[in-house]
Amino acid sequence: MIFAVSMTFIDQTIVSIAVPQIQHELNLTSTGVQWAVNAYLLALAAFFAFGGRLADSVGHSRMVVLGVVVFAFASFMCGLTPKGSAAEAWIVGFRALQGFGGAIMFPAALAIVVQGFALSERGRALALFFGIAGGLTAIGPIFGGYLTEWTWRAIFWVNVPVAVIALILTRISKPVTATRPAPIDYRGLALIACGIGLSVFGFQQSQIWGWSNPAIWVCIAAGIGLLAVYVYVERTTASPLIQLSIFSVRPFAVQNAILFISMLVFIPVFFFSSEYAQIALGDSSSEAGVFLLYFFIGFVVASQLGGRMFDANGAKRPVVLGCVLAAIGFYLWAGDAPSLSFSSQQWDIVLAGAGMGFMLTPSNTDAVNRASRLSYGEATGITQTVRNYAASLGLAVLGTVLVTRLRTELTGSLTAQGMSAGQAAATASRLSQIQAGTSNSSIPQFFRVDFAQATQTVLYAMAGIMAAAAVVAFFGLRYGKQAEIVEPEEAPTTPYGRA
Repeated sequence: MIFAVSMTFIDQTIVSIAVPQIQHELNLTSTGVQWAVNAYLLALAAFFAFGGRLADSVGHSRMVVLGVVVFAFASFMCGLTPKGSAAEAWIVGFRALQGFGGAIMFPAALAIVVQGFALSERGRALALFFGIAGGLTAIGPIFGGYLTEWTWRAIFWVNVPVAVIALILTRISKPVTATRPAPIDYRGLALIACGIGLSVFGFQQSQIWGWSNPAIWVCIAAGIGLLAVYVYVERTTASPLIQLSIFSVRPFAVQNAILFISMLVFIPVFFFSSEYAQIALGDSSSEAGVFLLYFFIGFVVASQLGGRMFDANGAKRPVVLGCVLAAIGFYLWAGDAPSLSFSSQQWDIVLAGAGMGFMLTPSNTDAVNRASRLSYGEATGITQTVRNYAASLGLAVLGTVLVTRLRTELTGSLTAQGMSAGQAAATASRLSQIQAGTSNSSIPQFFRVDFAQATQTVLYAMAGIMAAAAVVAFFGLRYGKQAEIVEPEEAPTTPYGRA
C-alpha cells in the first residue's frame, strides 16, 4: 500500500520543479502550465469522498488495483504529451485523470492498512505508512530536480515501475477486508464534486485572475453554496455518499478541524520553500530538493515517535506537542530567512518538519479510528477531502501574501534606486511574476533580498496557523487512549457508533 500511495504524494510536488521546462518545450500559456499543476490537485480534492465510499462498497483491494492502473496509465500519457496545439489539453486532461486515479486508490489503500492492525498497534503502523508516504512529498522535488535534468517527461514515467511493484505486492499480500455493499449516491457525488471543484478552482485561480476579479468570488460562493445543498440533501438520503453523523463524534470533528488548519501549511510549505531556495538562495532545482530534505528528516523521525506516543497515551499529547513544535520551527525559520544563509536555517527546517511529523500521523489515525471497520474508506475520504481542500486554500491565500509583500518590498527597493513611484510600482508588479527556474544570472541581488523578506512573512503566517492548530488541539482533544470496541460481523444500523 505504501508503494501504491507513494505515487500520489510524489506527484503533489514533483511537477512544480519541472514547470519551466514543460512550459518552454510544449509552448504552454501561463494559464495552461498552471493547470498542468492544478488539475491534479483539483481532481484529488473533488473525488476523494467518492473514492472512499466506493472502496467500502465495492472492495478495497479492487479499488487499489483500479486506482493504480488508472494513475499509471495517466502518468504514462502525460509523459507522451505531444508538442503543438494539442499539448495543453492533453497534459491537463491526463493530469486530471491522475488525480481521479489517486482519489479512488488512496482511501482504499489506507483502509487496508487500518484493518490489518489492532487498534493498539495502528499508531506505529500508520506512522510508518504516513512517515514514508508523507515524506515522499518532500522527496518529490529532489526526484523532479534530477529527472528534469534528463527530461521532464521522466517525472511522469517514473510512476510506471512504481505502479508495477505496487500491483505485484498487492497480488502477493492478497489483502482481505470487510466491506459494506450499498448503492452509490450519484446525486450526492455530483453536488460534492462540483461544490469542492468550483471553490477549489476559485482558490487556484486567485493568483492568476486576482482577488479583485468577481469571477473568483462567484466560483467560491457557488462552490460553498453547492456544499451547503449537499449537506441538506444528504440528511434525507437513504444511502448517502457520506454519513454526516460521523461529525457528531467529537474526536473525529476536532481532528478534522486540526487537519484543516495544519494543511493550510503542510503542502504549501514545499512550494514556497522550493521557490525561496531557487530564487533567494540561487539554488538549482535539484539543490532546492536537497533543501527540503531537512524538512523530510525531521518529519520522518518525529512521525515514528508520534505514532508510538499515540499507541501509548492517545492522540492529544503528540498532536499538541507537534503543533507547538511546528509553530516554533516556522517562527525561527522566518527569523533566519532574510539572512540568505542555509546553514542558519537548517535546524529551523528540521524542527518545523518534526512538528508536522509529530502531529500529522496521530491526527489522521485518531480520525480514521472513529469509523466503523466497514467505513474506514469513507472516513479516509472525508479526511483527505478536508486536507486537500485546505491545501488549495493555503496555496491561494499564502501565495497572495507572498506576492503582496514582494511587490511592496520591490517598490521600495526600486524607489530607492531613483525610480518614480508609478514606474517603481509597475516594474515591481512585473518582477513579482518571476518564478523558480529563472536563470540565476538574470535575477538581481535586490530581488533575492526582497523575495526572502516576502518569504519571511509567509513563514510567520505559517507559524501563526500552527499555533492556532495547537490551541484547537489543546482545548478540543481529551487525554487517554480510545477503547477497543468489538463490532458485530454484520453491518451495524449506523456505521458510526463510537463515542
